[in-house]
Amino acid sequence: MAHFPQFLTSLGGFARPRHLALFAVLATAMPSTAEARAGGYDGIWNVTFATTRGNCSSGYSVPFTVTGSRVSSAGGGRVSGRVNRAGAVAVQVSVGASHASGGGRLAGMYGAGSWRGIISGDYCSGTWQATRT
Repeated sequence: MAHFPQFLTSLGGFARPRHLALFAVLATAMPSTAEARAGGYDGIWNVTFATTRGNCSSGYSVPFTVTGSRVSSAGGGRVSGRVNRAGAVAVQVSVGASHASGGGRLAGMYGAGSWRGIISGDYCSGTWQATRT
């Protein structure tokens, strides 16, 4: 945030109503520091996978746990990943010789994104949707 005062000077200060509206929108769209520290995405997320390419089964669900910025397995398989304050998530999953990686975004009680990997020897990719329980 070292550039913040210079940014405000370049806008001509807070006197312009248009700029006040912009700052109000940005302030409400960004999670507060307290919310981010409190674990704005914490909980168990039920993630459902759909295959759009390849011969992998589709429609299976896997529970993931989010604690702070860490994503882990809530049962079955090995899951590791991170979620940032804005909700961007990156995850790696492995079960036996099968492995996949995915990314996307969490927001409120829902999330969505895409994945790709090698499942039972077949290269597959698709989408995922998540719901916090």
